[in-house]
Amino acid sequence: MVVVGAGPAGASAARSAAENGARTLLLERAELPRYKTCGGGLIGPSLGALPDDLALKVRADITSISSTHAGQRFRSRSHSEPVLKLVYRDEFDAALVDTARARGVVVRERTLVREVEQDADEVVLQTGDGPVRARVVVGADGSASRLAAHVGVECDQVDLGLEVELDVAGREEDWAGRVHLDWGPLPGSYGWVFPKGDALTVGVISAKGDGAATRAYLDDLVRWLDLADLPVLRSSGHLTRCRTESSPLARGRVLVAGDAAGLLEPWTREGISFALRSGVLAGRFAASAAVGSGPVERHTAEYAREVDRDLGAEMRAGRVLLRAFEKRPGVVHGLLSRTRPGWRAFVDITSGRSTLARKLRHRAVRLAVRAISR
Repeated sequence: MVVVGAGPAGASAARSAAENGARTLLLERAELPRYKTCGGGLIGPSLGALPDDLALKVRADITSISSTHAGQRFRSRSHSEPVLKLVYRDEFDAALVDTARARGVVVRERTLVREVEQDADEVVLQTGDGPVRARVVVGADGSASRLAAHVGVECDQVDLGLEVELDVAGREEDWAGRVHLDWGPLPGSYGWVFPKGDALTVGVISAKGDGAATRAYLDDLVRWLDLADLPVLRSSGHLTRCRTESSPLARGRVLVAGDAAGLLEPWTREGISFALRSGVLAGRFAASAAVGSGPVERHTAEYAREVDRDLGAEMRAGRVLLRAFEKRPGVVHGLLSRTRPGWRAFVDITSGRSTLARKLRHRAVRLAVRAISR
């Protein structure tokens, strides 16, 4: 079988497929390691989905969260244990690929998939190096996925994320162990500052449609936090896409996972944990389809059910919270930064002790969210 894309979803799918008995080829269009626009924050569910032998290079353990609302009302909370671990995505993704290689996965870099064809017996990927044939393919080639287009993935939420990497040399202690969140001035927007040693990742995200306003928000955030004098090491942007609830996760012998499937949490747009978890599932069910018995559709249908039961529930909860956040970002800021239940919920979710979906099952939480959404 073949996996396309060597990000967290693809590397996890390839490793999982190999562990489940499938001879696996992993195709990546770039040369590894490669830069990826991403804050690089690992929450509890992400850490729980990592293989035990991963050489994880953590750039910062975060125990303190400061926050503002559109640059105002600064507040800070701390926890006795890390609530977040920060990584550089090029290092993180490369380490995940190494764990796949250790299971026997063959990795082919600088290979672009240009066309996808399939029949009842196989999938044919047309690449610059010629055709690649497989019994089953997992598409994990990002939010602009060619495999997703083949499957027919549909998305109903598209957001624009912009980031800058700043050289913070000499001011590292100002950000040691702390990330900053700003609940933004645009509907559904927020910004972040993630420290990684001698650099800061500063980014914002908001609904696609007004790139100039999103860029202005990023510039304002840098200025509000007195970071405008720091040298810019890199500037980048990307689109995130959330799938519709009825969007397919497979077509014939092709499955999709991670960003290619539109799997991420709609409120925070957190996608690493969704990529890791969906990748592991996609690899397992793709392997069972490739080396097992029975029709392929039986295995892909089971994959879709597993994704919906776990990640689908989280996405539905995220949509509810996004609507509340769009209406009352200041209230959300106050609940998370000033109230004990709000802070406890934040820590529970980031640590993996609970989830958004589980929190929304509590009547008091549902009533509060309903009130905020009016």
